[in-house]
Amino acid sequence: MANPILRQKLAEGKFFVVPGVQDMIATVIADRVGFDIIYGTGYWLTASAYGLPDAGIATYSQMVDRMATVARTSKAALIADADTGYGGLLNVHHTVKGYEAAGITAVQLEDQEFPKKCGHTPYKRLIPLEDMVEKIKVACDARNDKENLLIVARTDARQSEGLDGALRRLEAYAKAGADILFPEALTSEEEMRTACATFDQPVMANMSNGGLSPVPNASVLAEIGYAFAIYPSLTSLVAASAMEKALIDLKERGIGQPDGLFSFNEFCTLIGFEDVWAFEKKWAK
Repeated sequence: MANPILRQKLAEGKFFVVPGVQDMIATVIADRVGFDIIYGTGYWLTASAYGLPDAGIATYSQMVDRMATVARTSKAALIADADTGYGGLLNVHHTVKGYEAAGITAVQLEDQEFPKKCGHTPYKRLIPLEDMVEKIKVACDARNDKENLLIVARTDARQSEGLDGALRRLEAYAKAGADILFPEALTSEEEMRTACATFDQPVMANMSNGGLSPVPNASVLAEIGYAFAIYPSLTSLVAASAMEKALIDLKERGIGQPDGLFSFNEFCTLIGFEDVWAFEKKWAK
């Protein structure tokens, strides 16, 4: 059974924030901080695992394995990016089945052509609305746990069909059974307010640092009317910035012990070494 906490939080109607995780280090840190829901981001999990862009290059089998590792590593419920479902209707069916078996709590599908592109980059192309409606229906039907495994319907139509086109698509996806609506890459707070006011279903925000959408404070997003917001790039970009600074200092000044390092001993505990040491103490000859 999928973790019920996401459904429960949505029913309570209180806005919440969800960090993106790009690797297992970010995953265990999010656990340490106390997040009970995390977001498995396709862009950053692909970048961290394979050094590739989010352009539909990573396969279903690669991504379901990566998501399963996140789900196994974390105590939190996992909202998982499933791109386009990796193909047609049969692929969508297989993707939802596989993601559910991997321990995912919500499966996010988008209405781009396969292979897709990151929603905040150019050259996105959409499938017909009717085709995406069928994908949503197949995804909803494929679930074993129809109460707690939620389907997120994302539209990338804002840049090609305008806000009206994006809202028209989301309305159709809601009627097809989507539990959560995801208007990607809205370009102003006014558009965000319009999207949230249009639907009874929960609407989620994507706070992608450096992307096409503004990134207001969480309190503003709550007032706008969002159910929750994901922050897919936050941990990745802050980690990249810190790593670059540390490596520049190492190369130029020979500093291999900079200020602000995470405690090595604490990280050993975080990653599970205490269990290893306990095993060795019990069984080592």
